[in-house]
Amino acid sequence: MTGIKLYTAIIALSLLFLKCDDFAQAPKASTKTIKTVVVKKTTAPIQPAADRLDLYLPYLKGRKIGVLINQTSIIGTNKKPLVDSLLKLGVDIKKIYGPEHGFRGNASDGATIGNTVDAVTGLPAISLYGKHFKPTPEDLKGIDLMIFDVQDVGTRFYTYVSTLHYVMEACAENNIELMVLDRPNPNGVYVDGPILDTAGFRSFVGMHPIPVLHGMTIAEYAQMINGQGWLKNKVRCKLKIVKVGNYARTMDYVLPVNPSPNLNTAQSILLYPHICFFEGTKLSLGRGTLFPFQVVGSPCLKDKYNFNFKPVSIPGMSDKPPLQDSVCYGLDLKNYNMQTIRNSGKLNLAWLIDMYKIYPDKAHFFTPYFKRLAGTDELRKQIVAGKTEAEIRQSWEPGLSKFKAMRTKYLLYN
Repeated sequence: MTGIKLYTAIIALSLLFLKCDDFAQAPKASTKTIKTVVVKKTTAPIQPAADRLDLYLPYLKGRKIGVLINQTSIIGTNKKPLVDSLLKLGVDIKKIYGPEHGFRGNASDGATIGNTVDAVTGLPAISLYGKHFKPTPEDLKGIDLMIFDVQDVGTRFYTYVSTLHYVMEACAENNIELMVLDRPNPNGVYVDGPILDTAGFRSFVGMHPIPVLHGMTIAEYAQMINGQGWLKNKVRCKLKIVKVGNYARTMDYVLPVNPSPNLNTAQSILLYPHICFFEGTKLSLGRGTLFPFQVVGSPCLKDKYNFNFKPVSIPGMSDKPPLQDSVCYGLDLKNYNMQTIRNSGKLNLAWLIDMYKIYPDKAHFFTPYFKRLAGTDELRKQIVAGKTEAEIRQSWEPGLSKFKAMRTKYLLYN
């Protein structure tokens, strides 16, 4: 069947099967509350929004499309890239936009990425992790609908939600609608951590007054950005949201594609929010190994641990990893049972507190980057002062409870 015939067939099917609760409209400014959609118990497999072509393909007809994508933007079990699929179905895609690590997902952590032309499709590929994070009017020229389809991992300092913010802001300012193709949150069971203080600690690894773990999908998060007036000058982005099918946030979800080069296993994705704080210390998190975010260590801990690893330069993952070519001793979490943390529903602080206690050079354990990850300088001060985990958690209130209550307005799933 030709692309045009298939496109026509899908449009016809959509008229029969389109459901309004799956093609969610963003809340209007005057809406005070949003009803949470009740997800029925089902044994059907989870369907990321991109797979649900019948729900959104007709909406793309006759529009000039931009796509904010990366390697996670796939359709179906054969993992076909979204952009390739849409082009074959006759969708008029004009430009590709890429977040950190590039739209092919093969750039090292923090690497600056320039604009280019995609060798596969011949389309202009604009980097939103190069000279600027926010699309310029020139970047958006000739686009009347932007599609955002990137897999997030539910953690404040994972930069795809920051890219979402800037894309929403640019679309609002240039009168361009944004369609969000939603995907599950693999860490969606948690809502925990200190609330970011935007007055002193706002950065690309933390832009909004939310906890470390927000427990939302990327589409729910987009609704929150809009509804809370977090965009510049409180502009509002016109959102069109396509929901995940057969999904509740308590469900386990193993990502079919690595979301970034250093989150390369299901274990690393689950550990990431709990140990990423070590990125703001003198310890290594395994960047420069084949198991990043699954180990923690330092040469200073040789007499404390038997397990060791040695970071080296790995192009495409970590060109210049911390503690490069040094043997590090510490924790091996590759086989740690994450279900124990999942059952608790809490951010794990024990590893961070314990490592600080045994680190020999406590005056240099933390780096300035730590407070950007924490979103506050209080956590560092509390650990240095010897506060217990219970005392630290208590200090997150009432901010955490207020966030949880505010968050309910934007939820699309149980």
